[in-house]
Amino acid sequence: MSDKIKFELEYPIQASPQLLFQYISTPSGLSEWFADNVNSRGELFTFIWDDSEEQAKLLTKKNGERAKFKWLESDGDQSYFEIRIQVDGITKDVSLMITDFAEDDEVEETKMLWDNQISDLKQILGSS
Repeated sequence: MSDKIKFELEYPIQASPQLLFQYISTPSGLSEWFADNVNSRGELFTFIWDDSEEQAKLLTKKNGERAKFKWLESDGDQSYFEIRIQVDGITKDVSLMITDFAEDDEVEETKMLWDNQISDLKQILGSS
């Protein structure tokens, strides 16, 4: 099995960190843009798309700042995905920082997937 490649993406977003946090850490928020439906029981989140569902464990959650998940199917490796809210100390510009892992031949595809999902999130937020 090949090691997954870690990558980071940055998306400037015009929204308050408090509002953004709801969209990255709650089932109702995540189901608005990340998946068709999201349910949770404690730390276990179930993400549902058209005809598939995947479960992830919420590893860490820091209020107003970050949510970090691990797909259960990738239990044997070090991969995870994290959505972090970053606020520039000077300009107060807000960005979403995505950390994710993908197989070597799936990195570009996975990045495009994030582009699409974040684009959906921006539309919901009315952010350009």
